[in-house]
Amino acid sequence: MSVRLRLTLWYSGLLTVLLFAFGLAVYSVVHHNTMQEIKQRLREEGDRMYVGIMWSAFPLRADLGLEPPRSFDGATIGAQLVSYIRSEKGVISDWTKNLDQWGGIRFDYPSKSEAKNRFVKRKVKGFDFLVYERPVPETGKPIGLLQVAAYTGKEERLFALLRTILWSTGCAGLIAAFCLGMFLARKALRPIGRVIEAAEQIQSGSQLGMRIPREKANDEIGRLTDTLNGMLSRLERAYRELEESNAAQRRFVSDASHELRTPLTTIRGNIDLLEKIWDAGESTPERLEMAREAIRDIADESRRMSRLVNDLLALARADAGFVIDREPIPLLPVAKEAAKRAAFLPRTAEWRVGSLEALEGVWVNGNRDYLLQLLFILIENGFKYTPSGEVRMEATRKGDWAGITIADTGIGMNQEEVGNIFQRFYRADESRGKTSGTGLGLSIAKWIIDMHEGALDVRTKPGEGSAFTLWLPVVAGDFLPADDCVIMEAHRPDGTDEPPRRDDGPGPVTEPVTPDPDAARTAPDQEAAGAPEERPDRHDFGKGENEHGSH
Repeated sequence: MSVRLRLTLWYSGLLTVLLFAFGLAVYSVVHHNTMQEIKQRLREEGDRMYVGIMWSAFPLRADLGLEPPRSFDGATIGAQLVSYIRSEKGVISDWTKNLDQWGGIRFDYPSKSEAKNRFVKRKVKGFDFLVYERPVPETGKPIGLLQVAAYTGKEERLFALLRTILWSTGCAGLIAAFCLGMFLARKALRPIGRVIEAAEQIQSGSQLGMRIPREKANDEIGRLTDTLNGMLSRLERAYRELEESNAAQRRFVSDASHELRTPLTTIRGNIDLLEKIWDAGESTPERLEMAREAIRDIADESRRMSRLVNDLLALARADAGFVIDREPIPLLPVAKEAAKRAAFLPRTAEWRVGSLEALEGVWVNGNRDYLLQLLFILIENGFKYTPSGEVRMEATRKGDWAGITIADTGIGMNQEEVGNIFQRFYRADESRGKTSGTGLGLSIAKWIIDMHEGALDVRTKPGEGSAFTLWLPVVAGDFLPADDCVIMEAHRPDGTDEPPRRDDGPGPVTEPVTPDPDAARTAPDQEAAGAPEERPDRHDFGKGENEHGSH
């Protein structure tokens, strides 16, 4: 049974009870008042009737006689007198003349022992009468019984008509109320039907963006609609995020399989070569050289696989919510250590270390090992994508932020690539296959920056190089964390560089401005943005990494 039918039945049942009570009350009042009026008339007529003893000559005997008053209403009221003088069962001794005119009507009467003052209904020859019986005399032993009767046929017909009207109008009203209740219930529950339709379509997964139309009335249904629409929005976002997560996972597994397949194929091929060399028996200098080269290839590919596995482990920790342990550390020794080790990295470009005096006395809340790993990722990316020219490190200090810039004169990036540099396994198409790497470096760098509540500023131009500036909040008294890890524009609209400031609360991004082709500033999701007075404009990290360090 549907809710609509149940509501209508409950409503109809309640209405039936109310109509029945109302009809019963109306009928009772009309019946009582009408009958009371007739009874009052009968009582008055009976009190005015004269009853006496009459003597007859032949044979000589006494009996009761009846004399009605002059104002007696003979049209509707008749009377008869019953005598108990000769018999205790009673004998009709006298009656009014109108009873003969009514067809000789005589009323039934009780015996002497049952005679009492009362009103009774009698039906004589198919006619309805209300009879008032009064013993004569009223006190002591009765010797007679006066019966005054009124014809009640009209009243009975009135009562029957009233009953018919009440029953018919009640049934008609109940039917109309049932139909109206069904209509109103359907209209009132129509939003519930739309909720069911939307839920069924959402269950099938084909209409996740569908919303329930909002009624104008701000009633319970309207509030329920708002609540369900909000829930549906959250479900849609969660479903989309789950789809994106599954798609990203599938791409990640596919890319990881691809990256692992290449070194495994190389290793297997070199092992087959070594087996053939060993099976040949006699060793010659050429075969020994080929064996050494195969072993070097196996070692190189093994190291590459180790780096890939370590990178995947780091990203798996990040996805699992691993939190880096941090403590206040001086930033200058970390930068110097990274600069010293970078000199031993394989490269074709010159390595230059600029002034690091801005980091003198600067302390940050961080982890030394992870900060070194972050700097090495940026430096290695610079070396990979700078076939000639130089890669340079320098430091700067702006307010409560310390910055370390890794700039190169390499191949640079265009605007579309910057939006993808933090995607896992991403490398620019024109560089894929020309440079080594797994495409995971900047994904790890993004996670490390997030853990240190820092920011990253990117400036790049195709053919001229790129500059990555790492901004970290300085420990000054109480440590105040920065808002988020972001890619920010390198220049303010007035042409000056300005780092983010920790005393700036989260606020709206300033209006975008036209990109400067000379500065070649790029950022994901929008071409360029100006900076507020206290902080450069902020953009969310791009997803994944460009193996140009996502350069």
